[in-house]
Amino acid sequence: MIDDFLLVEAGEFRETEFRRLLTGAKYPARNPDMNIADIKAQIAANARGVRELKRIAARYGSDVVAAYMRHVMDNGEQSIRCALEQLQDGAFDYVMDDGSPLRVAVRIDRPARAATIDFTGTGPQHAGNFNAPPAVVRAVVLFAFRCLVGNDIPLNDGCLRPITIVLPEGTFLSPKPGSAVVAGNTEVSQAVCNALFGALGVCASSQATMNNLLFGDEHCQYYETICGGAGAGPGFDGASAVHTQMTNTRITDPEVLELRYPVRLEVFAIRRGSGGDGNRHGGDGVVRRIRFAEPMTVVIVSSRRIVPPHGLAGGASAALGRQWVEHADGSIEPLAGVDQKELQVGDVMVVETPGGGGYGAANCANAPKLEDDARRVGPVEP
Repeated sequence: MIDDFLLVEAGEFRETEFRRLLTGAKYPARNPDMNIADIKAQIAANARGVRELKRIAARYGSDVVAAYMRHVMDNGEQSIRCALEQLQDGAFDYVMDDGSPLRVAVRIDRPARAATIDFTGTGPQHAGNFNAPPAVVRAVVLFAFRCLVGNDIPLNDGCLRPITIVLPEGTFLSPKPGSAVVAGNTEVSQAVCNALFGALGVCASSQATMNNLLFGDEHCQYYETICGGAGAGPGFDGASAVHTQMTNTRITDPEVLELRYPVRLEVFAIRRGSGGDGNRHGGDGVVRRIRFAEPMTVVIVSSRRIVPPHGLAGGASAALGRQWVEHADGSIEPLAGVDQKELQVGDVMVVETPGGGGYGAANCANAPKLEDDARRVGPVEP
């Protein structure tokens, strides 16, 4: 964690000072060259933005540019107020895999065309890293209500003008400074979004996790997030094998993965029947099998391994996610949702991601379901 640090002074990147900061900490950066390259790219992107803003101001005048910026924000505000007119008060109790409660209540003020989002009752901050800074929670609220707008509008802070967020201090949605937050923008954000959609009654839970999978050694490191099922809602089934909610990542192509890393991708397929049953079916998750040609440390950070993605309006929950290692000697070792393991040559890491919840009571006795052998830990046919 880095507090305020001056990166650029008088137009010059303070690389020496920044490198000293990265390498002089109690837990130094593993690859400062990569960190510096990333920061330089961000500085370059900001510089390009400055140039473009100056260019448009020179063409139209700063007053006109400022006025249109206000127009964009005003339009965002009015779009959200119109969406709020269609909503009802609601509340939802969401349970994290460790049993921590995430509670949210939505109160609509119709005369004011405004809403209060109250997270009172959410559990205390996490001893590990399942904590989300308030900025992440604010971003999730913005995302969720932006999804309810029927028009294609630019995402901007004006969308939050009609919304008041109540966030008691000391919860895992408002942790104290110094708390670990690495899972906040991946796992906790997914939970907040699905709790909000549950309170609003708009759709069942998605897979509600990003299935963060990391592996590497002292020479190379790799990180991916794995897709799963989307939740169903009134009038639509959930999509299968997609990233859901606040993530827009695309997974590395198999050819690139195998070219750059000592692994083989043996299976990447839809996990049939893992979506929740209902009048509208939740989307299915996926199966991903990676075989290692060199010893590697593997880490997984995931959710919905103990509490399944919920259905809504009578729809059934989806299948839990799960993961295990198939060792070269034929033995199978289950892994927890948050786990680390040293893999050897020939070992296979298998991840099955959750599906999405179903919506509405099922009206078909022959709805697809997971077979019994697919619920045990071990290899299954995709």
